[in-house]
Amino acid sequence: GNHTLLSEFILSGLSSRPELQHLLFFTICFIYSMTLIGNLLICMATAHPTLHTPMYFFLRVLSLLDISTASVVVPKMLVSTLSEDRSISYLGCVTQLYCVVFLASTEWYLLAAMAYDRYVAVCRPLRYPAIMSTRACLSMVLLSCCSGQVVSVVQTAWVFTLSFCGPRRINYFFCDIPPLVLLSCADTSRYERQLISATVLVIFTPFCLILLSYTCIISSILSISSAESRHKTFSTCSSHLTVVTLYCASGTLIYLQPKSGNSQEAKKVLALIYTTVIPTLNPLIYSLRNKEVKEVLVR
Repeated sequence: GNHTLLSEFILSGLSSRPELQHLLFFTICFIYSMTLIGNLLICMATAHPTLHTPMYFFLRVLSLLDISTASVVVPKMLVSTLSEDRSISYLGCVTQLYCVVFLASTEWYLLAAMAYDRYVAVCRPLRYPAIMSTRACLSMVLLSCCSGQVVSVVQTAWVFTLSFCGPRRINYFFCDIPPLVLLSCADTSRYERQLISATVLVIFTPFCLILLSYTCIISSILSISSAESRHKTFSTCSSHLTVVTLYCASGTLIYLQPKSGNSQEAKKVLALIYTTVIPTLNPLIYSLRNKEVKEVLVR
């Protein structure tokens, strides 16, 4: 009966120390600029006629998702860093949470599709053109988006059916599930179990498929007699493995304990890595370790 209807939330930001605000603003602004430039370069490079293959098609979609993820979170964070008004409307919070969950979930399923592409390329090279046709690639991307859409709608609906009757300050720099669960005055144990199930579905299911793909890939690589051929084959997969490891480590630590208040500051750092730093690293990981992308970028 004492529950109040919130019309807005207050984002605490990355830090409450005034002397750090300008440093944080310019640091995050620089990282965001590098994210946009790096991923746009990847999009341009992979559109080159010599790179019209499924692997580079998936890489282009991944870059677009990275740009979108950073753009959903960073601009509001930059404004809040220098402004005294750190409020975000209720509808704005719903929209931001929906977009973040949708993009993150879609990216996970896309990473699984990229692992399958590498499996077919290494283990079924003669059938690769037939299996990884343009229609198949488009279907995988569409399926990833649809899966992300379902996860996002369900999670966003669940979070905002909770009762928020306490403080409206979110100890975070954007609207995400763990800090919003902490604000709820209702019993969230059922929702936390549901969130853990969703985390397993969204992160560990694709991760198991990726692990299975790379088990087959490594088996095939070890059977290659030439050391040079083994190195060349593995180098095409190592970039993808690096990205998967970064996403898996940060994502599981954030969402497996949604109501762990003691680790909220640590979750801020992990969320910053997940939404801001990794999208910047992806172009570097893929371009610096890929000879074909480097040649197109140089040209």
